[in-house]
Amino acid sequence: MLDENPLLDNYHQAPVIGYHRAPISQKFGAPRQPNLVALTSVIEMLAPYDTPAAFDGLDKFSHIWVSWQFHHNYRYKNNNKTSSDFRAQVRPPRLGGNQKIGVFASRSMYRPSGLGLSVVKLEQVKIIKGRVLLIIKGADMIDGTPIIDIKPYVAYSDALVEAESGFAPTAPELLTVTVTDAANEQFMMLVSAGEPNDANNDDTSIKDVNAGLSNATVASTIHRIQNQLIASDMSIIEELIAQDPRPAYRRTEVATPFVMRYKSVDVSFQLIESGQLQIIAVVTV
Repeated sequence: MLDENPLLDNYHQAPVIGYHRAPISQKFGAPRQPNLVALTSVIEMLAPYDTPAAFDGLDKFSHIWVSWQFHHNYRYKNNNKTSSDFRAQVRPPRLGGNQKIGVFASRSMYRPSGLGLSVVKLEQVKIIKGRVLLIIKGADMIDGTPIIDIKPYVAYSDALVEAESGFAPTAPELLTVTVTDAANEQFMMLVSAGEPNDANNDDTSIKDVNAGLSNATVASTIHRIQNQLIASDMSIIEELIAQDPRPAYRRTEVATPFVMRYKSVDVSFQLIESGQLQIIAVVTV
């Protein structure tokens, strides 16, 4: 008897080996490419792939390739994988959201495999009670992203200085970002409110989060990077907004508030004049 859906024979299933845990939980505000913002995040490995032996030697590499799944792609979010969903062309934000190009000439999430590929900085291979966490920097993945594979980045073969980059030859131009006094005051109050007040607890301090996560549990390490607001987060927030996450067709709207979620806060910002965005409020989610 013939298979009722022969297209299924063309699918390759790969295991999810871990999940990305990050301060960015929504697509809006996430960097559109890796290494545009030095955002610290964690890859939490799943059993049996979290055995330390599987990472022996990885700490000798400064960067890694990460294969991952676009889990907020509507096709995969609804577990709807049919050939009729194939989009031959997309409208990349880099071209203003108006010009169409072939899907395979883009990094769009709406692609047949639903897979993304990023090179990120490996800050630390952290082993906590026999489990592995990879502390990384510069990811363009949001929180909860399924991780499919990890490979070391090898500079002599992976860095091709003569490569041509089509319609994206250089990094996007950054906008100027300012912060109102009111928004800065709101932010600092939230930072103060979230500081640990038990000097004898077993978790790492806020300082330790950026300095090696020396004594944390798996849960506390992930929680602090996902949710704990610290003073240096304001510079990261400014860098994220400077990338201009607004839809291309709304980038001329002056005094229209947009909201980006970062860790445990919603950050409101607006265009105040051409090329300048301003953070106007920071409130708890």
